Amino acid sequence: MTSLASKEIQFAIKLSLATAAISTMLCIAISIPAAYALARYDFFGKSVINTLMDVPLALPPLVAGVGLLILFGTTPFGKSLAEMGLVFVFTPLGIIIAQFFVNVPFMFRILRGTFQGINPRYEHVAETLGCTEAQAFWRVTLPMSKNGLMAGSVITWSKGIGEFGAALMVAGATRMKTETLPISLYLNMSCGELDLAIASATILIIISLVSLFIFERYGGFARVF
Repeated sequence: MTSLASKEIQFAIKLSLATAAISTMLCIAISIPAAYALARYDFFGKSVINTLMDVPLALPPLVAGVGLLILFGTTPFGKSLAEMGLVFVFTPLGIIIAQFFVNVPFMFRILRGTFQGINPRYEHVAETLGCTEAQAFWRVTLPMSKNGLMAGSVITWSKGIGEFGAALMVAGATRMKTETLPISLYLNMSCGELDLAIASATILIIISLVSLFIFERYGGFARVF
C-alpha cells in the first residue's frame, strides 16, 4: 500500500489513464468512419485500405516505435511539427501517438465487424422516412453499434495503458515525465525497486482483468475475428 501511494506510482497512474483515454478517443474518431465505409461500400482500393489498417498488428511494437521515432524525429514532417510546437519525441505526446498507432487496428476491426452485423435495411427505412444518409447513420446505425463501440473502447483503452515497446521507443523512459505504468515497471525492475515494480504490475493486472470482463460482456471477440 505504501508503494501504491508513492508519488512515482501516482504519476504513472495519472499519465497512463490520461494518455490511454486520449489515444482511445483518437482511435474512435478514425475507426468509426473507416470501419463504416469499409463495411458498407465497395470501391477501388478497399482491400489495400483494409490491409493498411491491419499493418500495426503485424509489426512488433519495438519496430513500430522505431518507425514512429524516425517519422516524428528526423524527417521534414517531424521537424515541421516540432516548429509548430508539436514535439512527439521524448514527450507524453509520443506516448499518445504510439498507443494510437499500435491499438487503432483493434478498434477498427471491432467496429467493422459491428457495422457488418447491422442490417443496412434499417438505414434504408430511415431514409424513406425523411432522414438523410448521415442522419440515418447518427440516429439508427451508431446507436445500434453501442455494444461494439463499448467493447472496442474498453480493449483499446486497456491496451493503451499496457503499451510498452512503441511508447518506449518514441517517448523514452524518463521518470516523472514519460513514466507510464509499464515504463515504471521496467525502470523499477532495472533498479531493483521490487516494491514499486510489483505495485505497477498489480495495477496493470487489475486493469487487464476488469477490461477483459467488460470486453467479453459486450461480445468483443466475436467482432474481432
